[in-house]
This record gives sequence, structure tokens and C-alpha cells, in this order.
Amino acid sequence: MKKIAVLLENLFDEKELIYPYYRLLEEGYEVDLIGTKKKADYVSKSGLTQTSTHSSDEISSKDYDAVFIPGGFSPDYMRRCKATIDFVKDMDKESKLIAAVCHGPWMIASCCNIKDKEITSFPSIKDDLVNAGGIYVDKEVVQDGHIITSRNPKDLPALLKAIITYLN
Repeated sequence: MKKIAVLLENLFDEKELIYPYYRLLEEGYEVDLIGTKKKADYVSKSGLTQTSTHSSDEISSKDYDAVFIPGGFSPDYMRRCKATIDFVKDMDKESKLIAAVCHGPWMIASCCNIKDKEITSFPSIKDDLVNAGGIYVDKEVVQDGHIITSRNPKDLPALLKAIITYLN
């Protein structure tokens, strides 16, 4: 059974967390919600509360097949946590699937080698991705190797299809 880590932090976008979480469960994968603290409550942009199942300092990339990074403002908080950064860096070094939507690629810019790789995101963080060496592409889904990205919640159905195809 494939095991997926979904990163969680305050000010996450509800659609970008809930839809992928349940779609991945529906596919039969084991899905963990990884916060900076275990069993902590994190609050979305609209006030929805979600509880982490694990903390980033107690997990290892060796235990996961993929990581999904939802957007909202949460990736800015995620990249302030050394353990979360180290986890995503290790996933990148091991060429395991890293998927992100909207502002999620902020984490990719902070953790991954994206030099000369195609990537997309919400347009407001385009400069961050380009400054990290990425080639920004304005498309629904952009896949370059083990990194798959999308621009916004409307792209989620196509993004999840790409993730599932990659994992299967």
C-alpha cells in the first residue's frame, strides 16, 4: 500500500487539503496529516480546524512514497520548520513524488533542486520559483520528473489524476 504525507499548517486552503486527502484515501492509499506538531489543531483560512496525525520531526522520507503540499498561506509557515524542510529535501533527494498546488510550491522553492525544471503555481509566487531556478509554466498541471504542480483549486481534479497515475 502506498503511503502519502500531506503537509498541514495554519492558514491552509480547505479545498486544497480536504479534496486531495479524501481522493487519495479513496484510491486506497494510507494518508497521514503532517504538522509541525503531533495531534495539534491547525486552522484554515476560513476557520476550519484539522488535526495532524504526526509531527514532521518524527517521520522519515523512507516511510513515504509521496508528499502533497496544499496551498493557502500555510507553506510560508511550513518552510519555517527545519524538520519539515528536511523531510521534503529528503523526498527530493530520493526522487519521491512531491506534489503541490497554488502556494504549495513555496516549499518546493525552499527545499528542492528545481534548477531548469518546469513548475507552476499561483501567479503571485512565480518570482520565487524563477529565482530558485525553475522554469515557470502557466498550465493546469506541470510535471517534471518526480515533481507535479498545479496553479489553483480549479486544477485539483487534473492534479489528482496526475498524482494517481504517477503512483500507480
